[in-house]
Amino acid sequence: MEDRKIVGYLRVSTADQDVHKNRADVLEFANTRSWGPVRFVTETVSGAKTWRDRKLAAIVDELGDGDILIVPELTRLGRSTLEVLEVLKEAKLAGIQVYSIKEGLELNGTIQAKIMSTMLALFAELERDFISMRTREGLRARKAAGVKLGRPRGPGRSKLDDRREEIVALLRNGSSKRFVARRYGTTTSNLYNWLRQNGIDHRPIV
Repeated sequence: MEDRKIVGYLRVSTADQDVHKNRADVLEFANTRSWGPVRFVTETVSGAKTWRDRKLAAIVDELGDGDILIVPELTRLGRSTLEVLEVLKEAKLAGIQVYSIKEGLELNGTIQAKIMSTMLALFAELERDFISMRTREGLRARKAAGVKLGRPRGPGRSKLDDRREEIVALLRNGSSKRFVARRYGTTTSNLYNWLRQNGIDHRPIV
């Protein structure tokens, strides 16, 4: 496909990190497959910034069916397994082929790619469940120790209050607000309002 776009995405956390080797690795990867020229998008950004607030979002929006996105490793796509899976899901919906050199991952519509995608989704679900389990166990331990949990009952109480620590844990681990809202039976806008009204710090852990 002559009009196929091929993008190499290089993200580093600090200006001190060298991208030359990653660039060379991506070029070698593309050249061995005779894919033609690669357009590089490089950015220096903290891991605390979500993928939708980075250049990566623009790349995913720009690329379409049959286009190729190459990364040196999966960790360049997001801050957690959950966020990486979100990026890969959006790419899959757009028909973008994603290649990660370090892991040897090829999400390109093949049977092997479908199997890998299923496994990644399973790992993400396990991670969510582990976060929920650890949070519930922590709450039970605090309750057993006599710590009063949650907000006092009364006007304005939200059904999210009893899940406060679990919700914060998921958000700080990189879960999207859309996912969390759906998981706890509310809308994204209601979740935003609840977080703001309660002054909850839900920024991802760097």
